Amino acid sequence: MAGKLIEDNQPIAEINIIPFVDIILVILIIFMVTVPFILKTGLSLDLPKASSSNTISSTTKINITVNTDGRIFLSGIVVDLEQIEDRLKNLKDINPEETQVLISADKNVLHGKVISVINAVKSTGLRKVAIATKKSK
Repeated sequence: MAGKLIEDNQPIAEINIIPFVDIILVILIIFMVTVPFILKTGLSLDLPKASSSNTISSTTKINITVNTDGRIFLSGIVVDLEQIEDRLKNLKDINPEETQVLISADKNVLHGKVISVINAVKSTGLRKVAIATKKSK
């Protein structure tokens, strides 16, 4: 007696969708939890420490990373200083007032390299520039 019987003794085949929805919701929750970790592990940097830090709250965030050997990454793609200016000028036109640039540089990167990146960002007209640090203990 697996299914219901109707008057002519024919079983009715019913598909129970509740377990399917449960599985989909669990998979969705797993993806929502793991995506931030996947996005943060793109490049390993040893950020400098600061005694005070503020969090960024902006609608458009652009990440620029300078690793230990001086290579520059714009949203995970290797670029040079001229390409930063070109790409940021395009992005600036979308929402210039709410666009913020976050520069993450390894603490062993030469100071001049970071200043060159800051100058390239400033030359595009973007004024909201932040430098990523780790909070010191």
